[in-house]
Amino acid sequence: MYPPELVAPMRAELDQVGFKQTPTVEEVDAAVNTPGTVLMVLNSVCGCAAGSMRPGVRKSLENAEKKPMTLVSSFAGVDRDAVVRARQYMLPYPPSSPCIALFKDGKLMHMVERHHIEGRTADMIAEHLKMVYAEFC
Repeated sequence: MYPPELVAPMRAELDQVGFKQTPTVEEVDAAVNTPGTVLMVLNSVCGCAAGSMRPGVRKSLENAEKKPMTLVSSFAGVDRDAVVRARQYMLPYPPSSPCIALFKDGKLMHMVERHHIEGRTADMIAEHLKMVYAEFC
């Protein structure tokens, strides 16, 4: 379990662009089952989350013609029960953090796993997510 003061700036990176934290099972359930499109980010302290995932997600929302209606995030290694529940919604994909999932009306539409994040730039992730938004949002 990471101390709250360690992850606070990492949470804030997403909060600043409109993400709502979902630290409980109940909040994850409510978020995923929200009508419309929901972008769920499982945040992490790892370098690929800091270097490309969070910046890529932030950039994907800038000037995008279409965007998810709801933005939520849970933190791996902190919001343990919430992350376990989120991963149940992300099946059949194996557990991955960081990762990015897009749901529409409670159904998983697209998944970006850690191996799709590692080695890619923030700009590459942002462009990929914009294409996903264009297709599903």
